[in-house]
Amino acid sequence: MNFLQFSFYLFSAILIVAASLVVTVRNPVKAALYLVLVFFSAACIWLTLEAEFLAIVLVLVYVGAVMVLFLFVVMMLDIDVARLREGFTQYLPAGLVIAGVMVAELSLVMLSRRFGLDAIPRPVARGVDYSNTRELGLVLYTDYVYAFEIAALILLVAIIAAISLTFRRRGGTKVQVIAEQLRVTKADRLRIVKMSSEITDGEKNQ
Repeated sequence: MNFLQFSFYLFSAILIVAASLVVTVRNPVKAALYLVLVFFSAACIWLTLEAEFLAIVLVLVYVGAVMVLFLFVVMMLDIDVARLREGFTQYLPAGLVIAGVMVAELSLVMLSRRFGLDAIPRPVARGVDYSNTRELGLVLYTDYVYAFEIAALILLVAIIAAISLTFRRRGGTKVQVIAEQLRVTKADRLRIVKMSSEITDGEKNQ
C-alpha cells in the first residue's frame, strides 16, 4: 500500500465516521461541526484525485460559507432538544428499515468486483499547464449545457420565492422603520402624566 492509497482510506474513514456522527449526535451544533469535517474530508479526497478546483470550491462554498452560516443559525435558534426527541420511538422502526435498505444497496455496490481501487483506473497524470477548471467548463457548457441552464432557472425561482416569503407582511409581527425613528422628537420620547398623590395605610400610621 502506497501513500496515496493510505491517504484515500484515511480520509474515507474520517468521512464515514463524521457522517455517522452527523445523524446520530443529539446536539445540533456538534452535528453542524461534524458536517464541516465531512466536507473537508471530501475535499481532501478530491485533492488525491487531482481535482483541485472541485476541492477548493467544496471548501470555500460549503465549509466557508454555507456551513458557517448554518452553524450560526443553529446557535442563534432556541431549539428544544427534548421536543425533538418525542417522536423518536415512533419513527424508529421506519428509520431502521430505510437504513437497512441503504446498507444492503451499498453492500451490493462495494462488495462487487467492479468496485475498488484495482477496478477503477488511476487518473492520468497531467502536465503543469493542465487546467481542470478549463476541462470542467468545457464539459459543463457543451455536454451538460441544458442541465446547467435548468438548474440555474430552478435556483433563480428559489431565490425569488425566498425573497417573496421574506418580505411578505404577516399579522402580529413588528417591523422596524428607521425613518420614523430618526424623525422622533423630545415630546415623542417623554410624556409627563399628572397624578394625585396617594397616601398608604402605613404612612398614615406613621
